[in-house]
Amino acid sequence: MKRFDGYRSFQYLRQDADYRFYPLAERSDPEKACEETLTEPERRRYEALMSGHPILSLRDHGFTMPKHSEDILAYCRQGYTAFDYEGLALSRLDGLFENFMDGVMNVTSKAGLKWDDVLWNLGMRYCDMAHQDTVRIASSVNDILTAKANGQIAIIPSLEAATALENEIERVDILYGFGIRCMGITYNDANTLGSGLSETHDGGLTRFGRRVVERMNRLRMAIDISHCGDRTSMEVIEASEQPVLITHAGARALWNTPRMKPNEILLACKERGGLIGILAAPNTTMTRNHPHHCLESVMEHFEYVANLVGIDHVAFGPDTFFGDHTALQRAVDNQLSIGASHSGEHFTEADYVRGAENPVEAVPNMVRWLIRHGYSDSDIAKAAGGNVLRVLRQLWD
Repeated sequence: MKRFDGYRSFQYLRQDADYRFYPLAERSDPEKACEETLTEPERRRYEALMSGHPILSLRDHGFTMPKHSEDILAYCRQGYTAFDYEGLALSRLDGLFENFMDGVMNVTSKAGLKWDDVLWNLGMRYCDMAHQDTVRIASSVNDILTAKANGQIAIIPSLEAATALENEIERVDILYGFGIRCMGITYNDANTLGSGLSETHDGGLTRFGRRVVERMNRLRMAIDISHCGDRTSMEVIEASEQPVLITHAGARALWNTPRMKPNEILLACKERGGLIGILAAPNTTMTRNHPHHCLESVMEHFEYVANLVGIDHVAFGPDTFFGDHTALQRAVDNQLSIGASHSGEHFTEADYVRGAENPVEAVPNMVRWLIRHGYSDSDIAKAAGGNVLRVLRQLWD
């Protein structure tokens, strides 16, 4: 476990006086919890890998859901959402790309992803973090390595999409000043930069989008195309002078939905030095061999992508948090086109992903799975964090 000083989100405030308190979900349902079983020699390998190498996620969250699904929208609209510092400490992650759930923080807007919401959310989250010692904001590779050495977790502030830019190029600079070091071009719907993956017609990267890509390159801010349409994704890769990230996705060859990426985009990302993080959010990385979402289906996507692009270009990006992820998907479907991103395959909706329910399970179980399936320590270390550090050195340093 990482350093944890006992701090709980917003404990410096008075519940129901300074903000409304909503009962929170339990960190994990014992009936859902699932740990990959290792032999004693495998367990020793696991401990050596977790302690001796950087363990990084391209997308995960400390966000905690309310206990009752009917409270979700009001909880997010208020803006005082709980961050589970102890849960992240138990995850053993050394660092994670964290967008602070910017897509659902509708403090000033019902539609979300607005400028005022983004800044409000960042300021409130940073204020809460200033009162604890478990996580630290990271803006360099050295910050990540220092966090590991200190028993802390490096948080790399990110944004799911650049929608809040509207048509203001200077906002990229402002976001960088607010600590943002990775930003998606679009979410599922189109914006002024390009087309999201839920759009019927993909118009590609706009002129403004090309200006944003150029500005992000100049600032050395990482570019994420996880939620972009196919044409937009390819044009971002071609326009960027720096490697592009697909922080949390899977292979469309295994599961034919817009949320997954086709081979040509995965290969183009690799050819330009980029990195693909494998997703585990409910109802995404399923396969025909494993139509009920579970760790096995997630890792089938991992192996497919690793075999396609090579172990040097694959990483973990589970996109998990604490509480009922599927309930959140339902609550914000109309706002964020979640259902459209999952379209194209017939499946039974999963209530959770067995073996990857939250950050305590996801990356640790992915590492255990690779150990059980005969991967070398060197390859596991690359996928679990080494590849991320290599690309970040190229992007940031």
